[in-house]
Amino acid sequence: MTRIKLIIITLLLAIASPLTRAGEGTDSASKKIDPKEIIFEHLGDRYGWEVPFDHHHSIPLPIIVIGTDGLHCFSSARVEHGQAYKDGNVTFRIAGEDSEYAGKVVEIAADGKEIKPLDFSITKNVCALFICVFIVAGIMLWLATFLRKHPYKAPRKGLGGVEACVTFIYNGAVKSTLGPNARRFAPYLLTVFFFILVMNLTGLVVIFPGGANLTGNIAVTLVLAVCTFFVTNVFANKHYWKEILWPDVPLWLKCPLPIMPVIEIFGMFTKPAALTVRLFANMMGGHMIVITLTLLIFIFSAINPVAGGASTVVSLIFSIFMLLIDVLVSFIQAYVFTLLSAIFIGLANEEGHEKEKEARTAKEIGEKIVDALV
Repeated sequence: MTRIKLIIITLLLAIASPLTRAGEGTDSASKKIDPKEIIFEHLGDRYGWEVPFDHHHSIPLPIIVIGTDGLHCFSSARVEHGQAYKDGNVTFRIAGEDSEYAGKVVEIAADGKEIKPLDFSITKNVCALFICVFIVAGIMLWLATFLRKHPYKAPRKGLGGVEACVTFIYNGAVKSTLGPNARRFAPYLLTVFFFILVMNLTGLVVIFPGGANLTGNIAVTLVLAVCTFFVTNVFANKHYWKEILWPDVPLWLKCPLPIMPVIEIFGMFTKPAALTVRLFANMMGGHMIVITLTLLIFIFSAINPVAGGASTVVSLIFSIFMLLIDVLVSFIQAYVFTLLSAIFIGLANEEGHEKEKEARTAKEIGEKIVDALV
């Protein structure tokens, strides 16, 4: 269940609270609401996409696994709610919470032992990634087509906002940081910005195709950071690698013990680690705050109906406020990730002091020649 779903449930409970003032109402509510299940369901991944406002049904997604006897493809509806599905001679099911493969599709051997197959399933997060890719590609192709057909006309409304974002990111983060290398790396950096932004915003939407907490999943942010890591190091110049492997420091810091080279190499990996944790922690933190605020209603309702009714108003106000803050944070975190990536790429393509000195010398010689001719 996503955050907006929790808020709607809260409103329904608030409306029905006069009918459930007795202890019977609070007992049933406490039985139906499991805070641990709600939190892990929202932050985690699953094989089906839950139907909005219906906790017991989900939109089936394809499960693709390679078991002991080969490839198997079937719908996630066949193993929903812990039921087993026999495909040929092999039986599959989703492992329970007491299993070491909890929440994953497992193969049931003849002796009842669970075997973890190679899993290539289209889970909720994978499906959401594909949706975000199509959204970003569609918007960019739409903008490119308009500008190609109307090169001297500015787009309006939503498309105008997209063009404003492209201009702002290119001029404010890419060009100002990379200088002459801006056009070389702008396609990657702009793609990263809009991809993260779309993932952040779709995570705030309750109905399909939204509701997947992608940037609150550290695996997603890690892959994005690894992409920046490869772009930074693959396209780095000689001066960058010289400063990594043989930095301009006293010799005793490089030989016989390579103290500084080890520190520089370690720093190569701390940069993507910082990108990973920064985006993951900020986005997951916003989700957790809203979930916690909403769950306070059910916790107080289980104690006392009056306390539950009072906490409903406070929790709703703060939850809506945090949702609005999350929209702003979605833009900020996408911009910060793009800006830091541009800084790391710019440092890897920075010219050495010798090149700068040669450029200054050539400029001075050129100025002297011009003065002499004048």
